[in-house]
Amino acid sequence: MSLTGYVLRRILFGAVQVLLVMVAVFFLTEALPGDAAVTIAGDNPDPAIIALLREQLGLNEPAWQRLWEWMLGAATGDFGTSLVGPRPVAEIIGSTLGPTVLLAVLTLALLIPISVGLGVWAANREGGAVDRAVTTATLGLYSVPEFAMGILLVTVFAVRLGWFPPTAVGTDLLARPGVLVLPVLVLLLRPICSLSRLIRAGMIEALRSGYVRQARRAGLAGARVQLAHALPNAIAPAAQQLARTTDWLISGVIVVEAIFVVPGLGTTLVEAVSARDLPVIQGLAMVFATTTVLVNLAADVAARVLAPTSEVGR
Repeated sequence: MSLTGYVLRRILFGAVQVLLVMVAVFFLTEALPGDAAVTIAGDNPDPAIIALLREQLGLNEPAWQRLWEWMLGAATGDFGTSLVGPRPVAEIIGSTLGPTVLLAVLTLALLIPISVGLGVWAANREGGAVDRAVTTATLGLYSVPEFAMGILLVTVFAVRLGWFPPTAVGTDLLARPGVLVLPVLVLLLRPICSLSRLIRAGMIEALRSGYVRQARRAGLAGARVQLAHALPNAIAPAAQQLARTTDWLISGVIVVEAIFVVPGLGTTLVEAVSARDLPVIQGLAMVFATTTVLVNLAADVAARVLAPTSEVGR
């Protein structure tokens, strides 16, 4: 299949996936106890007030009708209005997208060169002390969950040493870049472990391959053999992992944003679920699902271009 046909097929399949995610999120949220009217009414609410709020918010309409109306609006770019705000859902997402994208971009900008360099370095010293040290360190760090690592870093570097701010409360992320250090470090540690190990394994396999041996017999320089022949094929399998990491970052990294009180998409999702704010939940789910489809498509296309003879992304 040609690359164009492959991309078109994946886009069509991705659109179906996004649609199924939207339906699933809607009915799962409907199954949660309570609704936005109960949340707005507050503690010890009057049943009459709750009934009036449900009428005003349109919550008395059948579920299928509300879902259909929302999907028609989403098809034209209208994600509706928050039930709690009230503010347009697109405005809410737009105002909280910046911090999440900033964290994701910074993390990826550091993740790719560090992981590639670490993986290549370990592969070229296969079985040696450096290789064993890198493997041991990555396995150990990968086993530590983000919330535990975040709390540890805050305790040591923010509370005890006072080197960095412990949270981003009331802080302009761009005006005080120091507040980004700890969140980015937490986001980096586990992806570096998984990505560098994949690149190491791919690099070792590539260095043992026939085409690399042929390039060396042809007298090509060692650096050129590694960078132009071995590395593209070593990176191709890691493209899928990088896509999953990118999707994980864009989807808000709820735990990390909660620890450092970063006002991003993850924090917005938690607040929307607590308030049973269905339009906001649906809008965020659509953003996350679309991001997943596009990022994985980009990774598969990159893998086919880098290593057209491999089976990655086929």
